[in-house]
Amino acid sequence: MKLSHLTFGQEAVVEQINDNELSLKLLEMGLLPGETVALENIAPFGDPIAIRVGEYKMCLRLEDADCVVVHLK
Repeated sequence: MKLSHLTFGQEAVVEQINDNELSLKLLEMGLLPGETVALENIAPFGDPIAIRVGEYKMCLRLEDADCVVVHLK
């Protein structure tokens, strides 16, 4: 399942990031494989989304969230 397919409030665990260039940026921001994430907010037109990673929030474009593979908790 892709991170972009989570519904509001749903929690998941990151499995992998499928874009090498993007993965470096996301890894630096703490979005690591094995990390629990939850969908916290969705912009009025659906893009971007805000996810909770650990104890902070991160905003991602749907295009970037499509590259993150997760499984439901």
